[in-house]
Amino acid sequence: MAPSDRREDVRLVAALVLLTLLTGLVDAASVLGLGHVFTANMTGNVVFLGFSLVGAGRVATSDCVVALAAFVAGAIVAGRLARPGARFALALALEAVSIAAAALIAATAGVPAPSLVAEIALLAFAMGVQNASVRKLGVVDMTTTVLTLTLTGLAADSPLAGGTSPRVRRRLTSVAVMLVGAVTGALLLRRGVSWTIGAAALVATSACVVASSSARRPPHES
Repeated sequence: MAPSDRREDVRLVAALVLLTLLTGLVDAASVLGLGHVFTANMTGNVVFLGFSLVGAGRVATSDCVVALAAFVAGAIVAGRLARPGARFALALALEAVSIAAAALIAATAGVPAPSLVAEIALLAFAMGVQNASVRKLGVVDMTTTVLTLTLTGLAADSPLAGGTSPRVRRRLTSVAVMLVGAVTGALLLRRGVSWTIGAAALVATSACVVASSSARRPPHES
């Protein structure tokens, strides 16, 4: 690998770390500030939807359905964007715009039901874009939203399990960064949900800027 390729990989990983931080912020905003619904973790939403269908839990069925539908729509759009020659940064720009729109609604519309639904939809759409785009890249142990496999890898590949702990630094970084995002998002919520979503928009923009300096494209399209 040439030195320039190594630098590009470093920039790409830095962008993915920022997106992992973003996930913690976004789910803090949606779970704690927008009706206890996930906008990044769709596994949680499917479970919450099951609860709500039998009148259990604290999440409205409509909120879960909106989040799931918007997430799928975002993933479809990102799949269309991942054409030959398209840059990863293009998808991140769309994500940043969607999150910024949600922050603007949160800052100006208050908490009426229609505005909350719009914020949920915009955030879930943005995270659908993120998930599909990151999936196309296929960077190992940098999913940016799902830590279950990361934690499984840490345990199953550890010396205690007879492994050699490959990529342990990257895996631990993913866990720590998402935790920092969640903590930061929860703290910002004390000032209002618009603060948390606004911070997420800034992080998304930063990730877009960092990614724009990398020429990395999905492997099957290189």
